[in-house]
Amino acid sequence: MQVYTRTGDDGNTHLASGKRVPKHALRVEIYGECDELNSVLGLAISLCEGPLEGLGADLTNEQHLLFELGSELAGFEARPNTSVILQADIDRLEKRMDSMLAALPEMKAFVLPGGNPASAALHVSRTVCRRLERQMTRALQTNNNQDPDGRTVIRAEALRYINRLSDYLFVCARYANFLSGRPDVRWESRARKTRKEEG
Repeated sequence: MQVYTRTGDDGNTHLASGKRVPKHALRVEIYGECDELNSVLGLAISLCEGPLEGLGADLTNEQHLLFELGSELAGFEARPNTSVILQADIDRLEKRMDSMLAALPEMKAFVLPGGNPASAALHVSRTVCRRLERQMTRALQTNNNQDPDGRTVIRAEALRYINRLSDYLFVCARYANFLSGRPDVRWESRARKTRKEEG
């Protein structure tokens, strides 16, 4: 397989429909950010060692699904007029979150991204996921949700999945710290800290 084709040297690329668009086009931004999310998630998974291996396996399943979603966002259809995302995929994330939250200590303050390396990488994944969601809703709001053949690109199931995935990644970040024996990194108000020091 040849990696370079030289066809993008002019700053344009092909959508799945064959239409050439600028590489900064919103559609390209969207599936590019899905790829970025998958890449950052791969980094997080590589850090899930020892007691975190099971968490890494679960995240790998989502990585495979994200790869399929990226193709869908680029305009490929596995099945006509049907998303690769199923309601069962969303339900699965919710069940996993419920299971992890049952084991986690109650969150009584805002938490900062960080802790162990896997948790920090999962927080980065969460923020990239939110950026992807913003771009998807932007496409919906600007009527930029159809390919040249009139097919819908961003489907309701996909948007719900990405919304739920960001929540899931936040819980996974906390759970990664929990499994490694690290507490959440609690946010502390500067004003409150000053009052304590003065008090």
